[in-house]
Amino acid sequence: MSFFQKLSVRISPKPKGSNSNSTCSNSISTSFIENNNNLSTKNMLQTKVYTNSTNSNNNSYNDINKKKSSTHNTIIIPSSPQQPNTHSHQTSSMLEESNTPPPPLPVNEKSTSSSNNHVQQNSRHPLEISMTSSTINLKLSLNNFDLCRTLGTGSFGRVHLVQSKHNQKFYAMKVLKKSEVVRLKQVEHTNNEKRILEQTSHPFMVKLWGTFQDSANLYMVMDYVVGGELFSVLRKTQRFPDHVAKFYASEVLLAFEFLHSKDIIYRDLKPENLLLDRNGHIKITDFGFAKHVPDVTWTLCGTPDYLAPEVIQSKGYSKAVDWYSLGVLIFEMLAGYPPFYDEDHMRLYEKIVAGRVKYPSFFESVVKDLLKRLLTADLSKRYGNLKGGSEDIKQHNWFKGVDWERLCRQEIEAPYIPHVNGDGDTSNFDMYPEEQESYGKPCSDIYRDKFPTF
Repeated sequence: MSFFQKLSVRISPKPKGSNSNSTCSNSISTSFIENNNNLSTKNMLQTKVYTNSTNSNNNSYNDINKKKSSTHNTIIIPSSPQQPNTHSHQTSSMLEESNTPPPPLPVNEKSTSSSNNHVQQNSRHPLEISMTSSTINLKLSLNNFDLCRTLGTGSFGRVHLVQSKHNQKFYAMKVLKKSEVVRLKQVEHTNNEKRILEQTSHPFMVKLWGTFQDSANLYMVMDYVVGGELFSVLRKTQRFPDHVAKFYASEVLLAFEFLHSKDIIYRDLKPENLLLDRNGHIKITDFGFAKHVPDVTWTLCGTPDYLAPEVIQSKGYSKAVDWYSLGVLIFEMLAGYPPFYDEDHMRLYEKIVAGRVKYPSFFESVVKDLLKRLLTADLSKRYGNLKGGSEDIKQHNWFKGVDWERLCRQEIEAPYIPHVNGDGDTSNFDMYPEEQESYGKPCSDIYRDKFPTF
């Protein structure tokens, strides 16, 4: 295992109950069904299942490297067979994206051939950097914001709730230490995240409002999504009812459909990266592993439980990996645990490649049929990767009754509405010790040329 440049894997939970530090006072409604093009909701809240104690090294805006609650953690596997020393639960150096195939992981299963449909790239969406119409030409800086509190911490820095001095609105400011980004070889991923968020705008994705840098840090100003993580809701419930899982999966599907239309793959789907706005709709966050891929890529990165077989086997891959991860998400939301889990991550990878899924007895046949078509290692059979594209998934019987146009316009009531006391409410996020070191102090700026667009 020493050939991993970064190893901070999530030890997958077994389907047992466990303790939680968070609370959730709101209810989950029980009907996500269509009746004359209207979706009604009733209230119900189940009890919690699901935890583990492994730290995360992934810089998610809302909770990077969460320490008090269980998370899916991310890994990056190097694209050359180097063997640096690694330490458990610590981050060592990581390699950048590579255009050449890396060696495969040591698993014995045979791989399947790769064939990904090419989708023409849409026109670029300009970045909207102004806080109000009166500050269109404003160059953002620390002086434009009041720092309120920390929302998350991680290997590269932390995320703060901030309030604009110009319009008094709240934002999430992701602060990354340049020295750590460079040391961990995440320069390209960081620049990719900025570039992709600048290009994209979708109802179910966080919005990047602007970036800047000083001598020591990079700053990304994004939407503050006040409802917290979907993961926090999932870990409080034993599992989601069918209609609840369907609602969140439908919104993820629409976001992926949009990203893929621009030849962008996400590569880091998990409940921790799905935030809930004040109305209960999702916002996908943390685009550090997202990449523009018009053909194929080989970088082995992501969350172990959610890795597609072709990623583990070092096959060239593209958009199909996101549809596989959607299958994992649906399974986990319905079961309370992922389809493959093992405390030894090498055995986990072998199980993923083998592809023998054990479905709980309470799974309905229609969802099992969908999952078999998403979790297959055969790319010539995986839904989303066929001639029909994402329409094959949307037209599956499990999604029957979903009004996709109304859902995209956020006209359908969410099954869970977060408890929110104002725009700057942070009660849906964990508390963290505040940073003693202040930002903006002059120092040698030796890495500025590595982040020319910030």
